[in-house]
Amino acid sequence: MSAINIKNKKAYFEYHILETYTAGIKLLGTEIKSIREGKADINDAFCTFLNDGLYVRNMQIAEYSHGSFYNHAAKRDRILLLNKKELSKLKTKIEEKGFTIIPLKIFTTERGFAKLEIGLAQGKKVFDKRETLKDRDAKMEMDRAMKR
Repeated sequence: MSAINIKNKKAYFEYHILETYTAGIKLLGTEIKSIREGKADINDAFCTFLNDGLYVRNMQIAEYSHGSFYNHAAKRDRILLLNKKELSKLKTKIEEKGFTIIPLKIFTTERGFAKLEIGLAQGKKVFDKRETLKDRDAKMEMDRAMKR
C-alpha cells in the first residue's frame, strides 16, 4: 500500500500557520477507498465548530469508482477527531479576531487510517504575500547557482 499525501498548496501562501494538529476523520467506506486512490482535494476546505464538534467543510472527495448506490456525497461535512483539550484550545483561539483553522494535508498511516493535518492560521496581508514570493524567487535563484 502506497502512502497517500495530498497537500493544500495555497495554505502556506495565504496564511501564517501558527500551530499544527493531526486529527482523525470520520469517513464512510467509499470515502476512504477514494482517498487511497488519491482522489481528494482540500484547497477550498476550512474547519468550523458545529454542535461542540470540529468539522471540515468543502473538502472534495470524489465518488468511488466501484461504488454502487451506497456511494457518498462528494462535499459533505466531515467531523474531525481530536481530544477535548485540543478542541477547547482551538475554540478559544477561533473566537479571537483573525484566526481560522485550515486543512494542510491528508495522509494515511501505516495502519491505513486517513488523518488530516490542520493548522491554526492567521491571514496574510498583500505585502506579506509579496514578501513570500520574493523569498521563494531568491531561494530558486540560489539553488540554480549552486547546481552550476
